[in-house]
Amino acid sequence: MKKLALHWQILIGMILGIAFGFVMTQVDWGKEFVGDWIEPFGKIFVNLLKLIAVPLILASLIKGISDLKDIAKFRNMGLRTVVIYIATTVIAISIGLVLVNVFEPGEGISQQTIDNLSATYEGNSNIQGKLATAAAQKDAGPLQALVDMVPSNAVAAMSNNSLMLQVIFFAIFLGISMLLIGEKRAQPLKDFFDSLNDVVLKMVDLIMLFAPFAVFALLATVVVTSDDPEVLLALLYYALTVVAGLVLMIVVYCVIFALYVKKSPLWFLKQIAPAQLLAFSTSSSAATLPVTMERVEEHMGVEKEVASFVLPVGATINMDGTSLYQAVAAVFVCQALGIDLSLSAQLTIVLTALLASIGSAAVPGAGMVMLVIVLESIDFPSDLLPVALALIFAVDRPLDMLRTTVNVTGDATVASVVAKSLGKFGKPKVKDWDDHLDEVSS
Repeated sequence: MKKLALHWQILIGMILGIAFGFVMTQVDWGKEFVGDWIEPFGKIFVNLLKLIAVPLILASLIKGISDLKDIAKFRNMGLRTVVIYIATTVIAISIGLVLVNVFEPGEGISQQTIDNLSATYEGNSNIQGKLATAAAQKDAGPLQALVDMVPSNAVAAMSNNSLMLQVIFFAIFLGISMLLIGEKRAQPLKDFFDSLNDVVLKMVDLIMLFAPFAVFALLATVVVTSDDPEVLLALLYYALTVVAGLVLMIVVYCVIFALYVKKSPLWFLKQIAPAQLLAFSTSSSAATLPVTMERVEEHMGVEKEVASFVLPVGATINMDGTSLYQAVAAVFVCQALGIDLSLSAQLTIVLTALLASIGSAAVPGAGMVMLVIVLESIDFPSDLLPVALALIFAVDRPLDMLRTTVNVTGDATVASVVAKSLGKFGKPKVKDWDDHLDEVSS
């Protein structure tokens, strides 16, 4: 019997997880049961993905750069990557602004709903934490992002997944230095990272065997911990506006892929589907990165030297889905609270959301911090910031899941475009977890 494709296995796991979660919400002990016996398996899976993220970035990025043989190639690849990422982010923000101005979801929010939401989330620790984090980022100097990119201790940077840019900087620095000492002297270190890369990719294959069960646990947990359905219903129009924008962004990626890479967008979506579904389940680009790299390299045919640079950078600085959400959310709260936004204020949103996306961490919840920064850039009343966050907090988690899916799709699209432009888009070379099993079994 033909084995069911991984993306179908994951999709079945998601559907069953949602259904099981709804069933558990109907019994008194359901939430406690899911928290004690189901949620831990989802956490273990996410931890496993995070566990191999740093070794994978180090090994693949150093291997990719040392394989280039020419620093000029790396410069060309880096420039194209950054320019395309900025371009797609501007497109995403523009789509968000157009939709929120056309549909005006904030006009349908009554004052009573605003008061109820404010009362519900007043003093919420998550909201207060986002405000504190945003305040710290706002107080930082204009070049603080560059300072934060350079680690003072490489080992310390590797111990914290939120410091992914520091790991990328160290890996690029080490890879370029290996190029400069000559191939003969660098070969022993290159052999080590080549071997480490193969081992880590095999770890990805093994972890993915557990993926369908893990997404069941993750989605069941999301359902039983979701907010009051009545609150979600009040924000449905806003949520649908964000979802419409995210769907349009996926369409933009498919068009770019079809026009430039000259391959079917349906084929593209099929190959990247497991990474998209995991991004939806985990709400983390960083946790999904190992799977994204495996799908783009092995199943799409992007050569390692491109994928190993473009994807880790994208997981850190490319937040197209999150940036689109910033644009919609910022205008939405202003509409709901009766604050008029001029054209210049909306252009400020574009610029601030673009800059904030570059500095945001690839972890769940970073979008709320970015939103505070965007709102403060348009002189939003500081006393209303908690109310603004309360307005969107109830639907932030499901929207976070969707926008992370868009972020990951954007990473894969840009990797494909850069690879095609450099002649590095080849034939897929799929590897399974048991490819070498016969070598170690009698």
